[in-house]
Amino acid sequence: MTTRSKFLYFAFFCAVGIAGAAAALVWRHPAPIELTTGTYITPSRTLPDFSLIDQRGQKFGPANLKGHWSLMFFGYTNCPDFCPTTLTTLAAMRNGLRASGSAVLPQVIFMSVDAKRDTPAQLAKYIPNFDPSFIGVTAPDQATIQAVAQKLGVFVSILPISKDTYAVNHSTEIFVVDPEGKLNAILTGPFTTDALQADFRRIVAGHA
Repeated sequence: MTTRSKFLYFAFFCAVGIAGAAAALVWRHPAPIELTTGTYITPSRTLPDFSLIDQRGQKFGPANLKGHWSLMFFGYTNCPDFCPTTLTTLAAMRNGLRASGSAVLPQVIFMSVDAKRDTPAQLAKYIPNFDPSFIGVTAPDQATIQAVAQKLGVFVSILPISKDTYAVNHSTEIFVVDPEGKLNAILTGPFTTDALQADFRRIVAGHA
């Protein structure tokens, strides 16, 4: 074998080795999933522990998120616009997935940030207006729900207006939780039925 042939032979195997190493890196670190409405989280994150109550008065915590894909959204029943609009969009998104024959339907969890007014009984009346499968969650006191929101990075502020009335401000993320109970994505909007459906499909496919 000539010197030139030896050089070409060596260069070829170097190129193959580099290509193989690159392929291995891509395999171990797949390209991040691009979402229209938010950010995909990799690796997924374990949720902080919490203990709340649902619209039936039963305990609700991280264990209730396991075995399902879940979409968690913070809001309150007296919200005049964003909360009902988002819940309506989530209902349409879930109905669209069902109509398309999707094998995965997420459970939707509405987490109230207004513990004083949003009792389990109030949630039981409010939630079925959007979808009877939706789960409403509240807390026995405002401090408890605000502590949960803070752990997840959700802003909540109660603003007194008069002796008997107050306003509620809160951030509006949707948290996507996988069947292992881990946070897979944070969706920040704008929320439309089609965009949420497409992003949810991407997230589920990326998790498989």
